[in-house]
Amino acid sequence: MTIDYSGLTRASQIWPIVSAKFPDIVALYDPHNKPEVKLTYSQVWEKIQLFASRLQALGLNKNEKISIFADNSPRWLIVDQASMSLGSINVVRSALADTQELIYILKDSDSKALIVENLKTWEKLASQLKDLALKFVILLSDEVPPEGVLNYQQVLESGDLSSLSLDDRDIDSVATLIYTSGTSGQPKGVMLTHRNLLSQIVNLRVIVEPQPGMRVLSILPCWHSYERSCEYFLLSQGCTQIYTSIRHFKNDLKAHHPQVMIGVPRIWESLYEGIIKQFQQYPENKQKLVSTLMKFSQDYVSNKRIYQGLSLENLNPSTTEKIAATVRAFLLFPLHLLGDRLVYQKIRENLGGQFEILVSGGGALAMHLDNFFEIIGIPLLVGYGLTETSPVVSARILNHNLRGSAGRPLPETKIRIVHPETHQILPVGETGIVMVQGKQVMQGYYKKPEATAKAIDAQGWFDTGDLGWLSPNNDLILTGRAKDTIVLSNGENIEPEPIENACIRSPLIDQIMLVGQDQKALGALIVPNIEALKNWSKAENLKLDFTSLENILEQEIIVEKYRQELAQQIKNRPGYRPDDQIKNLKLILEPFSLENGMMTQTLKVKRNVVMEHYRDIIVGMFDKS
Repeated sequence: MTIDYSGLTRASQIWPIVSAKFPDIVALYDPHNKPEVKLTYSQVWEKIQLFASRLQALGLNKNEKISIFADNSPRWLIVDQASMSLGSINVVRSALADTQELIYILKDSDSKALIVENLKTWEKLASQLKDLALKFVILLSDEVPPEGVLNYQQVLESGDLSSLSLDDRDIDSVATLIYTSGTSGQPKGVMLTHRNLLSQIVNLRVIVEPQPGMRVLSILPCWHSYERSCEYFLLSQGCTQIYTSIRHFKNDLKAHHPQVMIGVPRIWESLYEGIIKQFQQYPENKQKLVSTLMKFSQDYVSNKRIYQGLSLENLNPSTTEKIAATVRAFLLFPLHLLGDRLVYQKIRENLGGQFEILVSGGGALAMHLDNFFEIIGIPLLVGYGLTETSPVVSARILNHNLRGSAGRPLPETKIRIVHPETHQILPVGETGIVMVQGKQVMQGYYKKPEATAKAIDAQGWFDTGDLGWLSPNNDLILTGRAKDTIVLSNGENIEPEPIENACIRSPLIDQIMLVGQDQKALGALIVPNIEALKNWSKAENLKLDFTSLENILEQEIIVEKYRQELAQQIKNRPGYRPDDQIKNLKLILEPFSLENGMMTQTLKVKRNVVMEHYRDIIVGMFDKS
């Protein structure tokens, strides 16, 4: 039975409630900290108040911004909630982000104070902050701070609960700024209010109904809106959050036997790949047995979906189809059960053995993963949303898990599909831009009224920039992006235009378009500059026959040269990140042009048209990776 928080006016108000209901349940557990950290709900609430009282004494006022540049830890959650409980607006980002990005965020947000991960983070920022009159700087570490800087323990130990005055602002006051990528390369500050955050705390219960003490394994960045809102919700219900990382993830599955996990498609892909790799090490006869059992199980779940009305390929099966599917599923069930006893049960045990639910978000989930987790008997749900929607808009649920969909809208949420150009509402089943209206829609972009007005119309409908359609049962099925943003399978958002602009500086490249939606890494379609390529080959004394351009562009020496060019241009780009690397490429001869419909009248590439035209090439590009 979940706790109802519908009467709250601030997200931070969950803490006195949970600390009273579950005082001795462990709220936050970091087994990899030295020494390990275990904090009960009563201890977390006490530390939140102590830290808040010291922030208040240091001069942090209501509505003032405080930047927090740090990563996953119990301390992050404590300072996040401490600053929020005072009515200040925290501005969050990873300590590992590019220095110039952090400086931009700090200045653009008008932050009056700063909390950083450690001394290393402070040192990379300090020299560029001399013109900012910051009230204070705090290290989240216990390192000896330089003069004028405090560390976490110093702040906590000097807290005084008798002087603490908690926030009493309106529910529509801004709680946090989360900066998300902008098409110009400059990030935009998404203003999320307490109403936005509380909508998630109240409504995520339709996806998961956690019990007090339920173990949740946390691996995603705490400052990301997806992880953050899920953490708030799960902690509001008395769960135990266990911190892990990519390095420790697979060992922690066995060590801590998690029951719930929130992740991005890349997490589930890594589990799948590890399991398949194990299968490939089996003797050939055992590999054939596993493969055969999984094929039978795939047939079983496919037929089960049809008679349950949960097959995306057949949303409206006839009575005859339902009966036939029921009979086939019945006949296949013993073979599926055999597969479970021989194979799937062992897989579940290797993943901790106690998963009750996995929730995927941050990008589209590949169907082979949906199929695999259903076959092995671990419920995998999918949610959809954006930073601007706090983030969850829709989600699949256990009793209506339509694979391939993004589920139904959350309570108090409306979704409609509109024509990309006319914005007329489209009927059920037709593809268009996904629009969202609900309590989770952001207040707007900080100091960017024009961008806000472009994103949210006068009736409060938010333009997600995603393409999709609605089923007759109001399930959302996403089909692509109307906006340029590419979301990788690890959940990272990539704005292609700045990277393309950097790559086009190479004399060997005439045109380039990045691809990679829901993939592990970026790819690129490249129209080469043939004359420049000829000149390079002459300079390298290469005996290449340019009479057959198709053959030339397939040669590995040419492809490798373009890989080198891309790597060089991207690494020289200001704000370079590892996710910006282009791992796959395809050289094409036909330029993007007005004549072939691949460019607009203003000579911008029509990404959707190019994607459709080169669909098979793009699929092949990533199949090989």
